[in-house]
Amino acid sequence: MTPPFRDRTDAGERLADALVARDVEADVVLAIPRGGLPLGRAIADALEAPLDVVVAKKIGAPGNPEYAIGAVATDGSVWRNEEAIAGTGAGEDYFEREREREAQAAREKAERYRGDRPEPDLTGKRVVVVDDGVATGSTARACLAQVEAAEPARTVLAVPVGPPDSIAELESLADEVVCLETPPSFRGVGQFYERFDQVTDEEAMAYLAR
Repeated sequence: MTPPFRDRTDAGERLADALVARDVEADVVLAIPRGGLPLGRAIADALEAPLDVVVAKKIGAPGNPEYAIGAVATDGSVWRNEEAIAGTGAGEDYFEREREREAQAAREKAERYRGDRPEPDLTGKRVVVVDDGVATGSTARACLAQVEAAEPARTVLAVPVGPPDSIAELESLADEVVCLETPPSFRGVGQFYERFDQVTDEEAMAYLAR
């Protein structure tokens, strides 16, 4: 079966069409780097809004950094997977130490992408948060927590694909979630793209510079 999206730009353009059809308006579009930036560029152009980033890093389990027991955004906003924390035996000391370390890494990444530009003020703004898809949605949850802490007028999460349970849970964290595909048989985001090459830092920053 042919994947529904050719590449991230195609997914972004189709997401943009869906947002326009729903009369979604934005004062700022925030892409989750790196994979969210090609989509964010297409959406920001369609909604005639500036593009910026919101960054979060996964908090990995002891001895298994790829298994997320949580995620943390640049301001320290955190999502905890309590079931995973208990199941991996990660104690509070470990979690807090990793939270601080990953929050610093997220801040450094955001600063590198923004360069001299200041962080956008989201208070009272209509914000669209974009990624190239969600699996567990760990980083998206931390990013939405950071956005909500800034007291925006409205927050919309826009992703092309995600499993039904993750999308349902994310709907409680944003005013609206726009997701084009919610397949029950979900192995990973990449299976829904014909091309899912890794986005380099240079490519990601080029989307921001336009």
